[in-house]
Order: sequence, then structure tokens, then C-alpha cells
Amino acid sequence: MKFSEIASDQWEELQPYLDTCLLPVTGLTGKESPYEATLALEQLRDWMDEVEVPFKGRMVTYPAFHYAEEKDCERVNAFCQHLKEGGFTYVVLISAQLSLTDEMVKNADLALSPATVIPSEEDNISHIMTRKIQQLWHKNV
Repeated sequence: MKFSEIASDQWEELQPYLDTCLLPVTGLTGKESPYEATLALEQLRDWMDEVEVPFKGRMVTYPAFHYAEEKDCERVNAFCQHLKEGGFTYVVLISAQLSLTDEMVKNADLALSPATVIPSEEDNISHIMTRKIQQLWHKNV
């Protein structure tokens, strides 16, 4: 569910069910050509589709950090903390470009990125991301 789909009078009622924030991180540097920026956004969209659709009733997708590099992790980390202070139990970062890890952004509960989602012959990106999110939720039950 996108953040913009939730009306102000619905949030209090929905908040107990929508406990997870999906925070996209595009990973643009400003050096990309328009075509490269488009490609990065399309790749991120494809990754997000793999988790937004199956977890629609529990996850709220927030606006993306478009211009962020690995050196910007402190800013992303602070934002994750703000999201938790605002009522989310879990914050999941997703980036198809940046190789973010849980150690790099400690206030996020899970980082889904090329560094943490490595497909194999047995497991594709979709299954890996689904499993990691389910493990996060079950770990804290």
C-alpha cells in the first residue's frame, strides 16, 4: 500500500496492521544520463513489485530516497529512526542499485539490496526477498 492511499482518518485504525514501512533507495548520484536514471527507477520498481504485492496488507511504501550513495547511510539511518518513532515496528530498505547491508543502516530492520539478495540456481530474487521479510516478522513474534 502506498503512503498516499491512506487518508488521515484511516491511519489510526490501520496502523496496527500496517506495521512495516518499505523505504526505497534509488541510489542515484546525479551523474546519470536521463536514460540511466530511468533504468535505475525501473529496476527499483521491479524489485518493489516483488514485495509490495504479496505484503500489501501489512506494508506501507514511503517515498524514495532518490539521490543517496553509500556514504549517505547516516541520513537514511536517521530517517529510519524517525519512521519507527512515527509508529512503524519495522523498516525495510530496498535498493536495486546500492549495496546496502543491515550493518550500514542499523535503524533499518532489513536491507534488501544486491549485497543481501543474491539469486542462485535454486532461488530467485522474489523468493529471497519474500523469505527475508517473513523471517524478520517471525523472528520478532
